[in-house]
Amino acid sequence: MKYQQKQTAKQSGWTPKGAKLAVAALMVSTLAACANYAGIHDDKQIQAPQALETQKSVPAEDGHWPAADWAAQFGDAQLQSLIEEALKSSPTIEQARARLANAMAYTETSKAKTLPSADASYSLKREQYSGTALVPPPYGGSWQTENQGLLSASYDLDLWGKNREAYKASLSQLQASVADTQVVRLELTESVARAYNDLARLYALRDIAAQEVAERDRVDQITQHRVTTGLDTDVERQTSEGDLSSSRAELKRLDGEVVSTRYQLAALLGEGPDRGLTIARPTMGPGDIVALPDNLPADLVSRRPDIVAARWRVDSITHEVKSAKAAFYPDINLSAAIGLDAFGFGEFLNAASRTASVGPAVHLPIFDGGELRAQLKGRYADFDYAVATYNQTLVTALSQVATDLSDIRSTDSQLEDAENAARSSRRAYDLAVVQYKAGLTNQLNVLITDVKALHADQVVANLKMDRRDKQIALAAALGGGYVDESGSADKAASAADAHAASQPVATPSQVVAATTAVQPK
Repeated sequence: MKYQQKQTAKQSGWTPKGAKLAVAALMVSTLAACANYAGIHDDKQIQAPQALETQKSVPAEDGHWPAADWAAQFGDAQLQSLIEEALKSSPTIEQARARLANAMAYTETSKAKTLPSADASYSLKREQYSGTALVPPPYGGSWQTENQGLLSASYDLDLWGKNREAYKASLSQLQASVADTQVVRLELTESVARAYNDLARLYALRDIAAQEVAERDRVDQITQHRVTTGLDTDVERQTSEGDLSSSRAELKRLDGEVVSTRYQLAALLGEGPDRGLTIARPTMGPGDIVALPDNLPADLVSRRPDIVAARWRVDSITHEVKSAKAAFYPDINLSAAIGLDAFGFGEFLNAASRTASVGPAVHLPIFDGGELRAQLKGRYADFDYAVATYNQTLVTALSQVATDLSDIRSTDSQLEDAENAARSSRRAYDLAVVQYKAGLTNQLNVLITDVKALHADQVVANLKMDRRDKQIALAAALGGGYVDESGSADKAASAADAHAASQPVATPSQVVAATTAVQPK
């Protein structure tokens, strides 16, 4: 009989070996019929810093990159303590930390998809089974209590690396979040330093305003004397009193701005406005000599956290593109389960109540209405955006360095002339006051020289504060002491991704062989 069956099978051409070949042929033909990403590609590239022309605008000056404590160059211990306080207690920093924690959680979720999973479950249910359906008597038509306990496991073979690429994308996104945290720290540090310098500016202008009040009060006394002696009229007296009142009003305005700036600093520290009232008057010095480091464009990409973050996002989207491409190929998920299933409590622990299952589940994307192609196009659009963002970040960073340096050089060239003008204007004013007191000139000449001296003093004060403000901005534009350490982070990521790296991307013939190998014998 068996011989006749074998002969019949041979005559019909249907043998176990033939069945395996048929399955393999079916898989190959199915792969050929699967959705594909033909015609979808991209050739965008990130900008190389050396390709941007910077030799004239950003010259090599044998300078040094800013240190992490770059604010110490101004010699104001209070500024350094305020920066440290802001980095500890500002809500902005807490927001950055929360975003980083979220990125870390997402990375852990992505990693879990590359590993086997196991579950255990137990259920107890009371059910009335139909007497005319699948369950035969005596259980059919009666109420039964079913106990079921299962231990199950599954593993996605991930033959084309869809999950592994998604995990790598999450690792790169995590590195971008780490760099983003440094961006927030740098921006906060810069904001505190510049607000503190504004406070110093207001105090310098207030000193000039207070001096102006004293000078105009002295002129008013001279005018009162001249009116008494008949050398001046009530017109000069009213003019003098009006100028004195204007100077006092300006002094009060500056006092108000000092308080407002203190409140601004308190907000940057993450504290209430009263904290700002305890800040002492700044004692900032001129700072270090400004000189750009050599090889700046090339090294800047690892010194600016915003550029580093943009680069990691490009890398992340690159892996997302690969993951989207892998979604076009079949998925094979191996699953197994073992447990106990019985009616009632008495039979639950018997060997006869054992239940087990094992086998592969194959998902073949044949026709999806273009969803996979649309998803891949979306990832390529994200890639284009990430590349453009990186390029724009790099261009902006170089522009900031060049602009801040140019402003400092321009201020330096103005400052010497402005100081000479202030000295000359002040001497002219002093002479005019002496002559006015002696009756050799009129009040108008005094007022003209006074306005010029006041303006000249304000120009000098603003130029000095502007220069220091640009020094702070330049330190931030050069990265504020940040150094990209993601090289060591790459090694850590590679170690964490050893599982993914040990599994090469499969070919269609390999997946056919793997599928055939797990078929029940």
